[in-house]
Order: sequence, then C-alpha cells, then structure tokens
Amino acid sequence: MAKAFASQGDMSEKTISFTEVGDGLWAFTAEGDPNSGVIIGDDSVMIVEAQATPRLAAKVIEKVREVTDKPISHLVLTHYHAVRVLGASAYGADQIIMSDTARAMVAERGQEDWDSEFQRFPRLFEGHESIPGLTWPTTTFHDRMTVYLGNRRVDLMHLGRAHTAGDIVIHVPDQNVMFTGDIVEYHSACYCGDGHFGDWGTTLDNIAAFDVDAIAPGRGDALVGKEMVNAALVNTRDFVDSTYRPAAKVAARGGSLKDAWDAVRAECDPKFADYAIYEHCLPFNVSRAYDEARGIDTPRIWTDKRDIEMWEQLQG
Repeated sequence: MAKAFASQGDMSEKTISFTEVGDGLWAFTAEGDPNSGVIIGDDSVMIVEAQATPRLAAKVIEKVREVTDKPISHLVLTHYHAVRVLGASAYGADQIIMSDTARAMVAERGQEDWDSEFQRFPRLFEGHESIPGLTWPTTTFHDRMTVYLGNRRVDLMHLGRAHTAGDIVIHVPDQNVMFTGDIVEYHSACYCGDGHFGDWGTTLDNIAAFDVDAIAPGRGDALVGKEMVNAALVNTRDFVDSTYRPAAKVAARGGSLKDAWDAVRAECDPKFADYAIYEHCLPFNVSRAYDEARGIDTPRIWTDKRDIEMWEQLQG
C-alpha cells in the first residue's frame, strides 16, 4: 500500500460542541466527527446515534447530564455503520430502534463494516475493548413509527435511500426540528461508500418538504434557522452530484476506476478539499459511484481486505 488512508493519520482530539437546536433538543458535534442528538421528553431522554465506542458515548452522556437528570430510555440509530452504533451499551436504554432495513444490514455486513472502519479510523475506536459486540435493535419499523416521550411526540421515518439503504430521520413536530443522520452534512464530506447516488437527491427533497427550523446533521455544525438548513441541503446535493456525475461519465465510456478517481478529484477538489474527512471519504465515494454507474444497485460489502485492494488500485 503506497500510503495510509487519510483517516489513519488523524489522531488529534476534536473540540466538542453541545448546541441547543430547539427547546429540549440538542446536537452533540465534534469538528467533523460523528454527531449525536439528544431529545428530552417529559420523563426520559432519547439519544440519536450511539457513537463508535462506549468511551465516546460517555462524552455524550456527560453533556446530557449537564442539562437533565432524566433517564435515557430510547436510543435511535439512523443506520448501521460501526462509528454510529457500537457505543450503544453505554446508554443502558431499554429501547434501541433502527429501520428494519438497517437491522438486515447489521446481519448482512455489520461485522465486516466494523473490521473495515476499525482499520480506517483508529482514533474513533480507542477503547474498543469495551464494545460488547454488534449492536442489535430491540425494535424495528419499515416506513414510519411514532414514539411518545410523555407528551412529546417523536416521528421516525424512512424517507428514501441516501447514505445507506436503511437511513431514517427523526422529526420532533413541536419544535419542527429534524435529526438527519448522514443524509445531510455541513462542511463535512458525505461518506458515499454505501450510498445510493440516484436516490439521494429525492430523499433530500423529502427532507426539504418539512421546511424545518433546525437540523442536527450527521457531521458538522448544528444547523439553526431556515437559511442555514437550506444552505446545507443545497451543499449536500452539490457534493453528491459532483461526485457521481464525473464517475458516471467515465463508466459510460468504459474507463477505469483510476480514471473515475482522477475525474472526481478534478470536479470536487476545488469545491470540497477543505471539508472534514474529505480525503478519507473520497476513495470510497469514487468506488461506489463507479459501481452504481455500471449498474450495481446494492453496494458491495467493504471489508478490511477490500479497502486495501481498492486503495492500492487507486495509487497505481
């Protein structure tokens, strides 16, 4: 392997922010690391996204305890990726909720994803010895379900494929605030290695139709106010389209993965090179865009071995 993945050299601690995005609603962010969300109900708390390890989950819990002493009753996971789910045991939540598609993906590729992400992102998996195993939901749903935290209504919805096939969003109607997982990012690269480029824009349209007042995105700063929300939706769409379009042109003329890599870099580097985790995401994004453009609808499973083979091909 010519050189390490960009993320393997990223070992610096990130500055944590804890931002109120609505009454009793908070976004835990950390300079492009995976975000978590907090929804405080009448008697208990719902957490959105578990973090990669119990060690990182403890940082979320520490912030929660600064604003409420209510017990954590629910943990909602927007998709199956290891950096989002493997810290689940720290919360002690009675209910762990995913879409049924996300649960199926844990069964199909959860261990492979864990092994792959562990290799790619060593900093996020510090303290990994405390992870008890794969995270499985206690409850799943197909299109939509509602949870009541006392009188506070929380709607969980699958609005379409995007970052993965099983993505969900969480909407709190009384504040018109949404937690989108990695469907929406803010000044952080979208990871598209397990994504669906052809569907992502429609899913963003479905989010935009809610006309929300704030979004806690998957990575990057909390989005407070419609202007910031709309800017992030536009920017996310541009990132996804700018990745897929040049890769699809290369695939259409029978070009190689390396050709697609060069074409995507030419399109995306001028606009997005300073985004968090851009260099980390790029090889996986190009590989998936190239596959989808060649008619591979279901993303191929990433493994620690496939990661290295792909990276060596791009360096060649």
